[in-house]
Amino acid sequence: MQSEITVPRQFEERAKVMKAMAHASRLIMLDELSRGERCVCDLQALVGHDISTVSKHLSVLKKAGLVEDERRGKQVYYRLKVPCILNFFHCVESVIAANNR
Repeated sequence: MQSEITVPRQFEERAKVMKAMAHASRLIMLDELSRGERCVCDLQALVGHDISTVSKHLSVLKKAGLVEDERRGKQVYYRLKVPCILNFFHCVESVIAANNR
C-alpha cells in the first residue's frame, strides 16, 4: 500500500500558473499583452479563434492570476496582472536554445 505524498500548497499554486500557460494560444495572448492592454476582439483576431474560445482562454489566465480585465462599455480589455511573468518566458527561451545546441 502506497502512502499519498502531500504536495505543499506553494507547489500546487505554481502548477496552477504553469497549467494556465500550457497552451500555445494563451502564450500568444500573454506575449501580446506584454505590449499593453488589448480588447478581447484584438486577441481574437490575433489567435484566430471564435470569441467564446478566446474568452475561455482568458478566463483560465485570469483564474491563475496572470491577467486582469476591465469592462468599458461593450468591450472587455485585458492586461498582464504581473508583468514579471515575462521573465519566465526568457528562461524558457534559454532552455530551448540550450536544447538546440
